[in-house]
Amino acid sequence: MALGSAGVFVTATLIAGAVAAPSASANAGSRPGQDREARGAAIAAERAAKAGIDWQDCPADWGLEKPIQCGWVTVPLNYAKPNGKQIKLAVDHMGNTGTKEERQGALIYNPGGPGGSGLRFPRRVTTKSALWVNTAKAYDFVGFDPRGVGHSAPISCIDPQEFVKAPKADPVPDTEADKTAQRKLAREYADGCYERSGAMLPQMTTPNTARDLDVIRAALGEKKLNFLGVSYGTYLGAVYGTLFPSHIRRMIVDSVVDPSRENIWYQANLEQDIAFEGRWKDWQNWVAANDATFHLGTTRAAVQAKWLDLRATAKKNPLGGVVGPAELISFFQSAPYYDSSWVPVATVFSQYVAGDTQALVDAAAPDLSDTAGNIASENGNAVYTAVECTDAKWPTSWRTWDRDNTRLDKDYPFMTWANAWMNLPCATWPVKQHTPVEVKTGKGLPPVLIVQSERDAATPYAGAVSLHKRFKGSRLITEKNAGSHGVTSLVNPCINERVDAYLLTGKLDRADLTCGPHATPKP
Repeated sequence: MALGSAGVFVTATLIAGAVAAPSASANAGSRPGQDREARGAAIAAERAAKAGIDWQDCPADWGLEKPIQCGWVTVPLNYAKPNGKQIKLAVDHMGNTGTKEERQGALIYNPGGPGGSGLRFPRRVTTKSALWVNTAKAYDFVGFDPRGVGHSAPISCIDPQEFVKAPKADPVPDTEADKTAQRKLAREYADGCYERSGAMLPQMTTPNTARDLDVIRAALGEKKLNFLGVSYGTYLGAVYGTLFPSHIRRMIVDSVVDPSRENIWYQANLEQDIAFEGRWKDWQNWVAANDATFHLGTTRAAVQAKWLDLRATAKKNPLGGVVGPAELISFFQSAPYYDSSWVPVATVFSQYVAGDTQALVDAAAPDLSDTAGNIASENGNAVYTAVECTDAKWPTSWRTWDRDNTRLDKDYPFMTWANAWMNLPCATWPVKQHTPVEVKTGKGLPPVLIVQSERDAATPYAGAVSLHKRFKGSRLITEKNAGSHGVTSLVNPCINERVDAYLLTGKLDRADLTCGPHATPKP
C-alpha cells in the first residue's frame, strides 16, 4: 500500500560486526523522554546483535518461496522502557547472489504505507527482476513487517469483513447530514482502534519504527544500514537518518514525503488532493489520445464527462448492488498512482461504456470470500491511521477540516473528500499525538540519493526538494514529465544505472540531475 492508498470509508483496498552505539545526535533537538528512547534503542540493538536472527524456511502461508528465509527480531514496545513489554517483528532475507568477495552487506527495504509489508522484497531476487540483478550480487535483500503490520504484532480497528463491506456512502457530501454521518463513522473508527489495539496505539510512531529498523540492522550483524525506502518509506528513512545519522552506509529514498513538521500529516494530505487532480488529468489526456483503443472521447473533457456520468449512475444504483462512488474512486485512483494501472483501468472503463458492467463490478467490488486479503487490507488501513494520527497533532476542530476540504474540493474534486474522511479519525484520536522529529543533517550522515518524478500524486515533488535541503550532500534525480509513484521499480536507464552505481560503488553525480521520463504505457 502506498501512502494514503486505502481509505477507511473509500476502499477495501506502506555476519558478525560490531554494533555502533547511537550517535549523540540521536538526542538532537531532544524532547523530554527522547534521551531515554535513544538509550532504550541502544540497549535493544545490543541485545539483538548478540541474539542474531534464527533463519528458517518461511511459513508456507507467507507466500515466500525458497531459498528466501524468515526469522524474528525482538524489540521493546516502548523504547523508553526497554526492559518492558517486547514484540516480535517478522523479517526475511535472500542472501547475495554473487561471491563472498562481492558481498557488501544487507539492503533493507520499506515499501511505504504506513502499513505496507516489505516481506516481498527478496522476491525481486528469486523472480530475477532485471532491474535488481546487479545489486543482488552485492547485497542480501531484507524485508520486514513494521510494528503493527502483518505478522509483526498486527493491529486492527474494525472487523475486516465489516471494513470491506460495500457499497459505502458517496465520499462527496451533498448535505450537512452526509457530513455528520461521515464524522460519526470516523469517530467510531478511532474508538475501534483503541478498543481493539489500545496497548499498541501510543507506540505506533515513525520514530519507533526507525528505532526498530536500527535493531534489525544490529540483529543482522550489520555495523551500518543500507536502506531503500519508497513513499512513506522515505519519511521512515528521513527520521532514521536524523536519529541515527552515523549508522547509515547508503540510503535511497524514492517518491518523497515532505518531512517538514508543518507538513506531517494534515497538510501532506491536503497537498496530495491537489497533486492527484493533476495526475488524474494526465491519465485522462492519455485516454483521450488513445481514443482509437478506448472509445472514451478524444478530449479530456469528454473522458471526464463519461467519468461523471458513471459516478452519477453508480450513486443512484450501485453497480451489481455493491459498486458506488466510493468503490469507483478506490479502483480509479490507481491510475493517478501508477502508470502500470493506466491500461487496466482504461480498459475496464471502456468495457463499461461499451455495455459490460460486470468487468467493472469484478474490478471494483470487494471479495468477501477473500478473508486473508480482507484482513490484510483492514490491517494496512489500521496501521496507516495509527501512525499518521499518533505521529503528529491534527486539527480537532471540525470547522478547520470542513473549511479546508470544501475549499479544495471546488478545484480538486477527484480525491479531496475521500481523503478527508479517511484521515478524520485523527481529529478524535484517543491517544497522545506527538510533535514530529525535526528532520536534519546530523554528524556522520553520508550522501543520500533522492529519486522523484515531477508529477507524482501521492508524494508531490516539493517533498523531494524539502528533504534534499535538509540532508546536506544529498543528490536529487528528477524524472521529468513523469508522475508514476515509485520510480526505482520502473525501466528508465538514466535512473536505473545511477541507482546501481550508488549501491555498488557509493558514487553519485557531481550535481543534481534531470532524467527524461520512462516509456508512456501503450494500450
